[in-house]
Amino acid sequence: MTQMKQWMVQGAAAVALLAGTFGAVAHADVGDGLKVARGNACMGCHAVDRKLVGPSFKDVAARYKADPQAVAKLSKKVKEGGSGVWGAIPMPAHPRMSDADVRSVVEWVLAGAPSK
Repeated sequence: MTQMKQWMVQGAAAVALLAGTFGAVAHADVGDGLKVARGNACMGCHAVDRKLVGPSFKDVAARYKADPQAVAKLSKKVKEGGSGVWGAIPMPAHPRMSDADVRSVVEWVLAGAPSK
């Protein structure tokens, strides 16, 4: 029984360590989101807190807040474009953006588009 407890403690420690590592990676990606958004013309159609051509990043974050598939859905929208979600104006496709850059921008937007 003691060996079982030791195994459970070690397993729990490993899970906690991995969870902390993944959280740190996601946080680092969010920090690059603003830079990537500026470098890929996202700010030409979107602003952080007001509608331009497309919805504000804060409105996007609010709409997808409870959606566990938000990163996947928004990443696909950035890569492939589309219309009808926020009105008639289409979102242009960005097929040349790397998956890492797309994810960085999407995570930044979903975090509320922080300036720092």
